[in-house]
Amino acid sequence: MKPALQDALLDSPISWQEIPQGKFVQKQIERHLNPWWPQVFGYHLLKVGALSSELNVSACPIKHQINLASVGPQQGVIADIHHLPFRESSVDAVLLAHSLDFTHDPHQILREAHRVVLANGYIFITGFNPLSLTGLMRFFPTLKKSVIAKSRFFNPNRIRDWLNLLGCEVVADQRFIYSSLAKQPSPYTKRWVPAITHQYLSHFGSVYMLVARKRELPLTPTKAKWKVKPQLQPVGQGVRIRSGAHSKTQF
Repeated sequence: MKPALQDALLDSPISWQEIPQGKFVQKQIERHLNPWWPQVFGYHLLKVGALSSELNVSACPIKHQINLASVGPQQGVIADIHHLPFRESSVDAVLLAHSLDFTHDPHQILREAHRVVLANGYIFITGFNPLSLTGLMRFFPTLKKSVIAKSRFFNPNRIRDWLNLLGCEVVADQRFIYSSLAKQPSPYTKRWVPAITHQYLSHFGSVYMLVARKRELPLTPTKAKWKVKPQLQPVGQGVRIRSGAHSKTQF
């Protein structure tokens, strides 16, 4: 098993257009996230990474959505995604769209996501599945020179173990996109094809999505969550908040 921590830094894509069939992948991720957004309540949604920032999450009832990455035109907060500049238990949900695929330290990103999210808050993670056609084709010439070949391709079960160690409960594990992403997927002409694919090949989708919730046992009585509106206060040095950025609410 390859080590999670590596010395070399990775160049993370700043747009879905840099990924083969990136727009198709983006739309499929949005489609699988949409059923979950009505279940997420609170005041702050943190979208970590440039790819997360480009996802359309208008179905989420949380109005204050913060885009955070080290670079990118849509970022409301410019900061290192390995050191989130927010206080502990200050956001209601964290979105990590392929953030673990292009990092030298995925453990640190998960630790930070766990730190800043409230108890019972949600952590949404998507990534490339190594047990898929895309995981196989990345070694072929068609994808070998693409940004996919530089992706870490962590096994979703490994990510589940990391989340369990942090005290998170994985409440959903989905896989989708059964093509190799080497070319534009063609629409199914037979109605039975998607049913067979989801029934027998559900673990071999090119993209996985994990939905986890932070679980904590309170030691002292606390006020009901709806009575207190948490204040989101950036902390740390070297953090820059852009004016006129694409976040729905500015600090």
